[in-house]
Amino acid sequence: MDNKKVVEHIVSWLTNYVETSGTQGFVIGISGGIDSAVTSTLCALTGKKVIVLNMPIRQFKTEFDRSNEHIEWLQQNFSNVEADKVDLTSALENLETIFPKQIQDFLTMANTRARLRMISLYAFATHHKLLVAGTGNKVEDFGVGFFTKYGDGGVDLSPIADLYKTQVYDLAKELGVVNSIQAARPTDGLFPDGRTDEDQIGASYPELEWAMEYIERKENKELSLREKEVLEIYSKRNRINQHKVNPIPVCIIPKHLKA
Repeated sequence: MDNKKVVEHIVSWLTNYVETSGTQGFVIGISGGIDSAVTSTLCALTGKKVIVLNMPIRQFKTEFDRSNEHIEWLQQNFSNVEADKVDLTSALENLETIFPKQIQDFLTMANTRARLRMISLYAFATHHKLLVAGTGNKVEDFGVGFFTKYGDGGVDLSPIADLYKTQVYDLAKELGVVNSIQAARPTDGLFPDGRTDEDQIGASYPELEWAMEYIERKENKELSLREKEVLEIYSKRNRINQHKVNPIPVCIIPKHLKA
């Protein structure tokens, strides 16, 4: 992959999109991870207005610090980048007093965190006439569906969704993203126990990318035990998360019933 040309292509695509839409620029949530770091840098390279938000919710200090480090780096290098902090901890705590205790399991509340962030991003986007830039990559958005529906999946456009996670890391090097983010283990930061993406999924991103390509190429070869495990992990998640990957189903009423 020609990283420099890919960067130029995405920046051009973002620029054309925002100009055609009649909006002013982009708003992005900064998580301290590689995807949001790369996406926000690409948006900044357009020269359009960019607002980056650090939105902690009982966040681990390391994640919060990485987010701030990246935001500081952006503002040092791009005059069009503005930053704000929206601490959503109290919002989550209020919901915890309202939701029935029996539904407050780890996954439910993790998704609730992601949806609180989506609400915040769109509040800034609406007020400033900006687009919410998504940070999902190819294997997350179209492979295993590793995102929260109407959470981090609630966006206006997806600049890096045709790139594998490993390719996003390549772009991070090309763009000079801070080393702490490049070296950090991927995590969505939504669980209080600090579990990583690999802990949740059961496979690494390179393994998931292999499975995605294996299925797309319709290969037929003898697989190792681990390859079989990864293929099963990928296939199961891909199957159960089709409701995220595909458009919302619409019940089409036959014309004769509406006559």
